[in-house]
Amino acid sequence: MESPLLASPPSSRRSLLLSSVSFFLCLLCASSWGDPRSRSCSEVRQTYGTKGFSLDTAPQTQISGEHLRTCPQDYTCCSSDMEEALLRQSEADFRGAVDLTSQFLLTTFTQRHRKLDEFFRELIDVAEKSMNQMFTKTYGRLYTQNSRVFQELYTELRSYYTGGSVSLDDVLSEFWARLLERMFTLVNPQYQFSEEYLECVSKHSEQLRPFGDVPRRLRLQVSRAFIAARALVQGLATGRDLVGRAAKLTPTPECKRALMRLSYCPLCRGLPSLKPCHSFCRNVMKGCLANQADLDTEWNSFIDSLLQVTEKLQGPFNMELATDSIGVKISEAIMYLQENSVQTSTKVGADWEHWEGSGRGRGAALISEL
Repeated sequence: MESPLLASPPSSRRSLLLSSVSFFLCLLCASSWGDPRSRSCSEVRQTYGTKGFSLDTAPQTQISGEHLRTCPQDYTCCSSDMEEALLRQSEADFRGAVDLTSQFLLTTFTQRHRKLDEFFRELIDVAEKSMNQMFTKTYGRLYTQNSRVFQELYTELRSYYTGGSVSLDDVLSEFWARLLERMFTLVNPQYQFSEEYLECVSKHSEQLRPFGDVPRRLRLQVSRAFIAARALVQGLATGRDLVGRAAKLTPTPECKRALMRLSYCPLCRGLPSLKPCHSFCRNVMKGCLANQADLDTEWNSFIDSLLQVTEKLQGPFNMELATDSIGVKISEAIMYLQENSVQTSTKVGADWEHWEGSGRGRGAALISEL
């Protein structure tokens, strides 16, 4: 099964949004210097009209600019209505540039989250199906009659992976305890055990070690993989949400005026081909994206953490190997119990006698027989 981990999470780094938006906005501005054509506003009118605005309020020649509120109040090709329209357009251009830049990150996080989530869920499903087929073939009715124990294990593992408030240690401990109760009855079919006796068996499973070292090894492998897988998927979802929120800007009045001066005040001056310098673009973006820039250090640390988790999942915390090993290790544990059933029964008998004190009644009789 091909893992989407081979395409690692997005490593978009320092000031990506700031640099990209600056570059895009500068491209929106004209590409070369131009010369003012006396007092004619024909080129300005043409540029203004291509943006979808009505030319009814656009002067034919330059007029006095005392009415301007954002651009310099010298001779101008912009009426008050034009300046207001271009002020709104500069904000729209800025929002569009931010959306365009953030869309790549948003799409990347969304797609990686979806693919990895589907991949991990499929691994769990395939592992359960594989174990069910193997145990049905190997143990027949003995397995099918007790299959609920195994089904509940996978239900709890899915619950943990999807963010449920369950403890993997508790899930696995409960599984081994329940499996021991069922198996202890199966390997001693000549006896009928009371609920108290079986409770004693499950409570002392760690001391009895009826499955050898298998539970410890399985817990280590499963815990590492599931914790890392859940952390990565949740991290990608968090990154997606952060990018979405960061892209929803509300420019301040100061930002709007700066955007207007950057983008369209040259147009009002009769210089539609005037290109703003790069440092001017960056300074405006720094002001308009100040809140986003403040997240730079934390964002980079967040990306580094995602990359570290990804590396672990590709190595020692491999989710595919962990899910594949569940059925194999459980089978190994069952065989260990079968091979050491006499020793386990003897240990259980001693613990039961200690628990009951005098060992009277049914429990004492079972101990003497075992």
